[in-house]
Amino acid sequence: MLLLATPSTADEAAVKKWAAEEFQPSTLSNTEQMAELAWFIKAAEPFRGMEINVVSETLTTHEYEAKVLAQAFFEITGIKVNHDLIGEGDVVEKLQTQMQSGRNIYDAYINDSDLIGTHTRYQQVRNLTDWMVGEGASVTSPTLDIEDFIGRSFTTGSDGKLYQLPDQQFANLYWFRYDWFTNPDLKVQFKAKYGYDLGVPVNWSAYEDIANFFTNDVKEIDGETVYGHMDYGKKDPSLGWRFTDAWLSMAGAGDKGLPNGTPVDEWGIRVDGCSPVGSSVARGGATNGPAAVYSVEKYIDWLKKYAPPTAGGMTFSEAGPVPAQGAIAQQIFWYTAFTADMVKPGIAVMDGEKPKWRMAPSPRGAYYEEGMKLGYQDTGAWTLMKSTPTKRAQAAWLYAQFTVSKTVSLKKSHVGLTFIRESDIWDDSMTERAASLGGLVEFYRSNSRVLWTPTGNNVPDYPRLAQLWWQDIGDAISGEKTPQAAMDSLANAQDRILRRLERAGVQDVCGPKLNQPRDPEYWLNQPGSPKPKLSNEKPQGVTVDYDELIKEWAAIPRPE
Repeated sequence: MLLLATPSTADEAAVKKWAAEEFQPSTLSNTEQMAELAWFIKAAEPFRGMEINVVSETLTTHEYEAKVLAQAFFEITGIKVNHDLIGEGDVVEKLQTQMQSGRNIYDAYINDSDLIGTHTRYQQVRNLTDWMVGEGASVTSPTLDIEDFIGRSFTTGSDGKLYQLPDQQFANLYWFRYDWFTNPDLKVQFKAKYGYDLGVPVNWSAYEDIANFFTNDVKEIDGETVYGHMDYGKKDPSLGWRFTDAWLSMAGAGDKGLPNGTPVDEWGIRVDGCSPVGSSVARGGATNGPAAVYSVEKYIDWLKKYAPPTAGGMTFSEAGPVPAQGAIAQQIFWYTAFTADMVKPGIAVMDGEKPKWRMAPSPRGAYYEEGMKLGYQDTGAWTLMKSTPTKRAQAAWLYAQFTVSKTVSLKKSHVGLTFIRESDIWDDSMTERAASLGGLVEFYRSNSRVLWTPTGNNVPDYPRLAQLWWQDIGDAISGEKTPQAAMDSLANAQDRILRRLERAGVQDVCGPKLNQPRDPEYWLNQPGSPKPKLSNEKPQGVTVDYDELIKEWAAIPRPE
């Protein structure tokens, strides 16, 4: 029985209200929810009256946390949370500033697991494996159930320690208008021109054919201009994400291996053991190799030929809502984080409660080989800096766990559709809703999801290296540089940063140890990545029927 006798220990009626009215559905029974919340009340007693500051990027999931969960946590625990919502780049900048200055800016961050290589090498964040049995033991929930988190491998360092607690997770998949792709007249027209069926593209050749078909042959549907492709191209930091989020791996630039290619990853960085040794082909990397250049050429070609004319001037956030407006036939690079906005009633791509669209596996570039990662999947995860005073970190850790607790997580999953727990994915409420989510539930219940992974441990300093990409790629889009020159510049810039890190000696464990440059032909003639240029980068297009494809994502037995 809960003893909530005074306002200072929260009000039993308020706790019951949140559990009954807001935190439904839940994978826990009401009794289990009340017991879990009772633990939070007790654990929070030493921190009652505190005010803490946390930050995340602006996503539907995090808006729910900032607007609803922070208030619930305050009413239940007496700890006030200022949950700031800012741009993803700004989150990384604040984190980097705290790392460099040692000044406590935020008590906890939700930042991408892309920084795992940074966190493990600099050792400026608390590794949660040790924290949960050390300073954080008294504030670590007995019902946290780490094994239930599907993204924990993304937030585990090369040392086997957990550095971040997953909060939301999304993948980068292929999106298309199922209603148009199954239209009999359009199917006849496409096959007459290309000799194969209109369907989900398996390779980039088919994607390009379909993009051309809708943009230049179909042109209009129901009196509205339509386009066969959507992307964005403004010279802006978000352009870097467009490429670091595994575009090179989709083209086939890296090596085989999961969760990231070994020894060359999806950024084109080669490691020896766990030490980065170069990203340029001259040092054994692949950032400026033929496959990487091919990926940039295709990106620019499709953007200019098949996307709306305004797309080239858009940023990530501006381009995201466009497919929901109803004029886009397909998008090769589409984040499932947009699903919540794509299923809103009354929008152009919904037919009542049924989507007119579907999501499917990403098509593969000409250099792709079986056994490689196929695309990007990341988890935004709670991170505690060592520079945060212990008591503030403990209070923030309570809030972090609250936002992912089993009392809360299923409801949050329904709101933001960014699953983090296996138990939520398999809940009956998700089965009931699956038909209205365009393949999202099937994807997360499938074994295929392991082919989509975040930036891995090869990247030793994500904030410094990531900011290089948008500048050189932007020069390629504008025509200031050829794609080859842009990637040469990028690879050399990455190598310069790796060299500076090596000389500074700031990464004692797994720090860079650059290879000496040699004739690129040496590396191009070695097995694996970097790969020599193909004589034919546009093989025959291949498609598959979506209704057959989805059988590969059919529900597998629920893990016990």
